[in-house]
Amino acid sequence: MTNKVILIVLDGLAYRTAEQCMGFIQALKEQKKATLYKIQCELPSMSRPLYETILTGVVPAVSGITDNQVNRNSNQQSVFSLAQQAGKTTAAAAFHWVSELYNLSPYDAIRDRHTMDIEKMIQYGLFYHDGDYPDSHLYLDAELLRLRHDPDFLLIHPMSIDEAGHRSGLDSAHYRNTVRHSDKELSKYLPTWIEAGYQILITADHGMNEDKSHGGALSEEREVPLFVIGESFTHQFGCEPRQTEICGTVCELLGLRNHEKPVAENLLLKRKLEVAA
Repeated sequence: MTNKVILIVLDGLAYRTAEQCMGFIQALKEQKKATLYKIQCELPSMSRPLYETILTGVVPAVSGITDNQVNRNSNQQSVFSLAQQAGKTTAAAAFHWVSELYNLSPYDAIRDRHTMDIEKMIQYGLFYHDGDYPDSHLYLDAELLRLRHDPDFLLIHPMSIDEAGHRSGLDSAHYRNTVRHSDKELSKYLPTWIEAGYQILITADHGMNEDKSHGGALSEEREVPLFVIGESFTHQFGCEPRQTEICGTVCELLGLRNHEKPVAENLLLKRKLEVAA
């Protein structure tokens, strides 16, 4: 077991579709190596505001990142900033909006696509700016970062599921098959990461509706999965984690203290034992 954490944010993945179409991850669940929880995303159910929520624990109305057009650095403490301040190593293979939130804004592809700077919050980054960037390439990028830089915290953020939803809608073969394809790509790497002892969280920023969009309060837009994998999790049923608790939970897994972020207490075995003591 390690304190290293991999957080995977599958952009635009609705809970029901994850439950039905992610065969390999569901196989891990049947083998009791993964546990699935349903969480409700914050509002508005849009990407950039919810990247900020996941990575800082702050809701959009407070963070000020209220829609996808708010292009500036975050002014909140994030997993990246807290880890970097504690001497941890950070990395991300992600859409360029993540770079704009936690490194430099606006994004400049020549300057920022390949990031290697220990003074930055995201010290090692491989960022993309085309929504059609293949998941197969993105997971390769992430594995390169993992092997080359051995980060304590690695964010992996593919966009293909969201793109499929915008083109074809929630109830479409294209959307479901894209989820299946992403699950297949993940199956190439998850066994290695599990064997290496990583603590792994797999979630989504928001879901998708049948109008080929999101942003509102429909259940299919707000209900997203949270799969947890690793020996630091209780894997108990009945937990009701919140999206705002992902940041603090990752901080606890990384061994960070005094981060003042909300934590999904019942998810973490170590914290549960400490509280019981």
